[in-house]
Amino acid sequence: MGNLLGSWRFKEPSTVEECDSTWGSDSESDEPAAEDDSGISDSVSAAESDRAAGDPGDSSPQLTDSPESVPKMKRSFYAARDLYKYRHSYPNYKRPRQPNEYRNLRFYLNKIPLVPDGIYIEEILSKWRGDYDKLEHNHTYIQWLFPLREQGLNFYAHELTQDEIKEFQSTREAKRRFLAAYSLMLDFYGIKLLDKSGNVARASNWQERFQHLNESQHNYLRITRILKSLGELGYEAFKAPLVRLFLEESLCHNTLPNMQHSVLEYYVYTIRLPATRRRLLRYARQHYRPAHAFLWGPPPKRRGGGGGTGGSVGAGSSGIRAPAPTPEQQRREEDSTTSTRNAIIVSSHDAMMCQDLAGGGLKGCTVLGSNMAGLEGALMLVGTRGGRSEYNEVVPL
Repeated sequence: MGNLLGSWRFKEPSTVEECDSTWGSDSESDEPAAEDDSGISDSVSAAESDRAAGDPGDSSPQLTDSPESVPKMKRSFYAARDLYKYRHSYPNYKRPRQPNEYRNLRFYLNKIPLVPDGIYIEEILSKWRGDYDKLEHNHTYIQWLFPLREQGLNFYAHELTQDEIKEFQSTREAKRRFLAAYSLMLDFYGIKLLDKSGNVARASNWQERFQHLNESQHNYLRITRILKSLGELGYEAFKAPLVRLFLEESLCHNTLPNMQHSVLEYYVYTIRLPATRRRLLRYARQHYRPAHAFLWGPPPKRRGGGGGTGGSVGAGSSGIRAPAPTPEQQRREEDSTTSTRNAIIVSSHDAMMCQDLAGGGLKGCTVLGSNMAGLEGALMLVGTRGGRSEYNEVVPL
């Protein structure tokens, strides 16, 4: 019996739907506010409602593409599986065989420097704040400032362990410096930490920093890591205010338009409480344009019908079913499916996983995974518009 238990391994999900428990059996009706302790409300201001409804006085650009004229996107299984593992505390995690040296905790106690740069945490906190060039171009500090139970691109950084997490959370000095490091990075992004509850707002230099953040997309990977690390080290409640701010800036104010997909595909799903994720996604759906392209809402509901042939009706649908396809249309659809079956479609966020490899080849890219081991060339975000392949982004490796 002991051998059976010792060899048992958690079966990983194989689809996006299996990875995402956000909606579960939840209905479209709002839950009581007591279910969520994030401080997020579904209510919106009159100005936000006008913007969502397409206020004619709003001078910001409005997307009015029809469903046929925009690229068809899909949820990223890579992202969904990665964040499923994180939210479930890495179900197949194996304890390291070597003794736990608590190197992350010792770094935050200013006893050892980060490797390979040889810099101590106090130097970073006291001298790097406001040095945006250094924070932008140095790629070895982020894994030390925000450790995780998974390997990052700096192989000198050590993964967190459960024992180290417990010790970290009970060490006041380490927690104080960790929050200072979080504030340091928020300032780099043009955001300020308002209080000990994790509330955030625009900093005085937000315009300059938001413009940089919108164009420097490798920082989106850093933000994913920061959010994960907040949850690991006892600051789960700090995530929702930051994610809400990014949703508002990217969807409502158009100050971070390039961040939209990363917020919805990654940042929201670092949050462990399903009720909080639902509230954030409902807010996002109110402001997402074009509305029909929103991928992160509840799954379509099945409706019973005559003969048991119920159709799927998505949120916001009129409930009117399209006519059944003709044999010729079915044949064309099957041909199209066959021709694209071997295509590799990745989000720009996934592709960015390769950018900080500093000369590493394809084998070093974590995005490729086992299904792409033989890929030679560049990763592309591919959309389909009117039957024509459209290469929106090519990432050099």
